[in-house]
Amino acid sequence: MKPRPPRIVERILAALRESRRVCVVGHVRPDGDCIGSQLALALALRDAGKEVSVWNEDPAPTKLKFLDPEGLLRPPQPEQEFDAVVATDVATPERLGSVAPCITRRRVFINIDHHASNSRFGDLNWINGREASTGELIFKLLKFAGWPITAPIADCLFAAVSTDTGSFQYASTRPSTFAVAGELLRRGADLGRVCHHIYHSYPLARMRLLRRVYLNFRLVDHDRIAYFWLRPADFARTGSTRADAEGLIDHIRAIEPVVVACVFEEVEPELVRISLRSKSPLVDVNQIAARFGGGGHAAAAGARIAGRPLGVQRRVLNALKKALQALPDAPASS
Repeated sequence: MKPRPPRIVERILAALRESRRVCVVGHVRPDGDCIGSQLALALALRDAGKEVSVWNEDPAPTKLKFLDPEGLLRPPQPEQEFDAVVATDVATPERLGSVAPCITRRRVFINIDHHASNSRFGDLNWINGREASTGELIFKLLKFAGWPITAPIADCLFAAVSTDTGSFQYASTRPSTFAVAGELLRRGADLGRVCHHIYHSYPLARMRLLRRVYLNFRLVDHDRIAYFWLRPADFARTGSTRADAEGLIDHIRAIEPVVVACVFEEVEPELVRISLRSKSPLVDVNQIAARFGGGGHAAAAGARIAGRPLGVQRRVLNALKKALQALPDAPASS
């Protein structure tokens, strides 16, 4: 017997079935989970006979463009009207960026996400912080709807699941995550193609940026905190873009003594974007990011902080040191 979907999923599917024009939106600087979830849902809706738009403030990173051979993902357009707008992998409305003012003319706003910090900004909110990726929620949505999961959709969802679990390495990965990945492979996801584009096709500019990371990263607090800065000059000198910086934090996170890794990115002269990664279940970086107006997951979170760069660095590092002092084997603070 086919399991009955949760009540919120029934309401979302009813709203989508009643809609003719649907817009699927994602967050600024989209990652694999955002892009994969958006495109998978958009393709399924289009196959179901809907008129679908896919909008993001920023383009897809180069390594993810293979998922969108038709060029469905586009910048937002003003003065459009939709029956339904669906946000995937978006924790707060601020993360929509320039998309937000372009989707006000809608009948229903649907919010599907796996961030525990999600502010539930939609009319219908399906939020499950236990899932390792939003892609898994979209997969379940399509199954509950009875919509075909074609090979292109399976590629998008596999990319979503794989990237947001660190290729199934993060602690958020559960047995059900592998079950979803296995079913996507059975439904036509091309493992070799997806992995080639995402993990084995980095542009040379990214390697130049990575070299700067290795030359300039710093260790503090008995080598338990690793951090580095990314400034406009770093991108200019390497010929890289901000999209090339995705995943660089994992290189310093992988250092054996490191418990928490942090990237400080100078967005504007007095606006800093931070990304945090924790290797310990006892250090919840979502809580730390929340103190600075951000959020995310226990092991991966971020925030945008106004202030002078060195002042922001001092505040964030102090917060991280304080969190690490609570560990059972914490040495005396440096």
